[in-house]
Amino acid sequence: MPLPLEGLSAVVTGAGRGLGRAEALELARLGAAVVVNDYGQPGRDGSGAASAAPAEEVAAWIRAQGGRAVAHTGDVADFQQAGALVELAIAEFGKLDILVNNAGILRDRMVFSMTEDEWDSVIRVHLKGHFNTTHFAAAHWRERSKAAGGEKVYGRIVNTSSEAFLAGSAGQPNYAAAKGGIVGLTTSTALALAKYGVTANAICPRARTRMTEDVFAGFQLPDEGLDPLAPEHVAPLVGYLAAPAAAGLNGQLLVVHGGMVAIVERPRVQAKFDSKQETFTYDELDALLTPHYADRPPGETFAAAEVLGLKRG
Repeated sequence: MPLPLEGLSAVVTGAGRGLGRAEALELARLGAAVVVNDYGQPGRDGSGAASAAPAEEVAAWIRAQGGRAVAHTGDVADFQQAGALVELAIAEFGKLDILVNNAGILRDRMVFSMTEDEWDSVIRVHLKGHFNTTHFAAAHWRERSKAAGGEKVYGRIVNTSSEAFLAGSAGQPNYAAAKGGIVGLTTSTALALAKYGVTANAICPRARTRMTEDVFAGFQLPDEGLDPLAPEHVAPLVGYLAAPAAAGLNGQLLVVHGGMVAIVERPRVQAKFDSKQETFTYDELDALLTPHYADRPPGETFAAAEVLGLKRG
């Protein structure tokens, strides 16, 4: 019986460590040929000298298991290098079928203390990095469709967002904004590329990695068995979204961790108020809206971790 991704090729960014590594290994296990991208900087804030070692090691491991893989060590936040990444997949494997965007950095600080560079660098790697690779992959699929007389082609995009944009994250205004932007990019891309046979979905993963070691410091490791926050819990969903079986999912946002997948519903109207006049006045809005929020603490927002059942150990 053929593997679900047999005959398909994939690019996984940020695949030298953590989530990206687990996702690249899963795609290879399911039969895909993989371009393992990682810029290789040791600091989770994007500091330190770039290194080919992380990407090369993952690609070598895949080949040792009988799979097909090559390494790419460019910076996906650089437009030209992102283009070269897509071109490498096409040159090595004949085409690109799957794009998994995962690369990112953290530069946490409260909004009143954050520097311009701390803002720009995180937006650049996360949001611009997602756009760059998506742009070149989308152009490739569009050209393939045109060459086939307008027939649909096979294309899958899996983007990496975060619950930080859903529930807020006080010390991560740059990260939360970038992750919210990625959802917008995903839904726009899903609409634009559906006619070519391409789907685009986003995940909000919870996983214990180098980037989240502080976030999950209070969540205890189990005495035995797989850590509920292990990246290996996230990878199977990425493999599924990359597969032909997921053709019906497009423009969706899914939260995933430790044996749980939740499909996030699009925002719904909580309450609606109509003016009894031609237009609202301040007094009328005060009379309608102020009582509606009277019983809520100022600045209250929902806690996604509690809503979706993640509890501290």
